[in-house]
Order: sequence, then C-alpha cells, then structure tokens
Amino acid sequence: MSILEDALILKPVERLHLVDAILLSLDVPTKEVDALWMEEVEKRIEAYHRGELNTTPSNQVFAKYKV
Repeated sequence: MSILEDALILKPVERLHLVDAILLSLDVPTKEVDALWMEEVEKRIEAYHRGELNTTPSNQVFAKYKV
C-alpha cells in the first residue's frame, strides 16, 4: 500500500491533522527570509505613512466576508 492509500483510509479529521503537520513541516523560517519580510514590512509601513497605499478599514473588509 502507498502512503497516499494509507492516508486516504484515515478519518477526515485525521487527514486534516496529517495535512496540517505536513504543511507545518514545510514552513521552516530562515534568517534570510525573515530579513526580507522585515524589509518588506518596513517599506509598506513607510508607504502607508506617505499616503501611497490604498487602504480599506477592517470593518469594511470583515463586513464584505461576513466574518
């Protein structure tokens, strides 16, 4: 039996936990990636303060998706 076949006989909640565990195992942060994201965040904050970004209030976003 293959790994996929083994996984497909699991209960849905067990498959969900398996998928979650696999995805989390792929999300391994590195200092380089973290540094790049920090630069991006800083650029976006600066652009926001300069009024260069179109923004939408969170209550409008949540109302749109009825969260």
